[in-house]
Amino acid sequence: MKPVVVAYSRVRKVAQDKLREKVDLRYYPYGTNFSNENFKKDLQIADGYIGLEKKVDEEFLSYAPHLKVASNVSVGYDNFDLEAMTKRGVMATNTPGVLDDTVADAIFGMMLAAARRISELDRYVKDGEWKTSLPDEKFGVDVHHRTLGIIGAGRIGEKIAKRAHLGFDMPILYHNRSRKKSLEEAYGATYCSLHDLLTKSDFVCLMTPSTPETRNLMGEKEFRIMKKSAIFVNGSRGATVDEDALVKALKEGEILGAALDVYKEEPIPPNHPLLTFPNVVTTPHLGSSTFVTEDNMSLLAAENVLAALAGKRPPNLLNEEVWEKK
Repeated sequence: MKPVVVAYSRVRKVAQDKLREKVDLRYYPYGTNFSNENFKKDLQIADGYIGLEKKVDEEFLSYAPHLKVASNVSVGYDNFDLEAMTKRGVMATNTPGVLDDTVADAIFGMMLAAARRISELDRYVKDGEWKTSLPDEKFGVDVHHRTLGIIGAGRIGEKIAKRAHLGFDMPILYHNRSRKKSLEEAYGATYCSLHDLLTKSDFVCLMTPSTPETRNLMGEKEFRIMKKSAIFVNGSRGATVDEDALVKALKEGEILGAALDVYKEEPIPPNHPLLTFPNVVTTPHLGSSTFVTEDNMSLLAAENVLAALAGKRPPNLLNEEVWEKK
């Protein structure tokens, strides 16, 4: 008898096909919740779970008493209650590595779009406002040779630094929990305090994970000490930014503009004040959204599930304590 695996939300067909060769897969679309009786019944007998954005916490685990592994189709895992999962002996996994270049492309593209006002000027042309040569008030700012500050120099942060240094001759500042000699040697990056990074950077790119320590990391004080000519880019998680403080900074001209791919509430409400600024680029959490990368993420998440159910250590195990107790 095959083990039962519940799949939720963005699990690509290629991964579903791979899983079905070895497990009894029960798929549910985004938005399914515990009021769905079939979902609850399948969790009751589930050996594994694979999905995106569903909280795996005490409530979820109470419906899944036989669960051995929960696999996120994402590098981030702030939806996992690791303490609760570890206590119940449930292995937690994610999908690092396969999306790094794709996300770095997206974040750098957003930065370029904000600097050169690409989305704003796209509307300018399509709305028929382009009558003569572009007026000065529509000019953007240079990216090349400007200073980029990266907060959170993990795998993706390092890929962004590579693009900035090698492609745009940008000096790199970075703030991280610890120094990364490899980043300094490869791209001439300079390790500095958060205060120094914010006061010296022309572009501030936030790429930290969402943790209690990084919650509202960027707030009113931080935006106030940035250059008035600086652009803020958030490619981390919505919880890392005080959005009210960002709105205030934009209204009062404390910063030049912003590019945002993540928000405290997703989808962002259509009446949110951040959507009213022409100098703010807003994208729908598109970081990893290419066909190849999404397929690869789902496949890696599937590999994590299959390894765990076969009694092997998953390649991307987050709570090592569970494996050590086996």
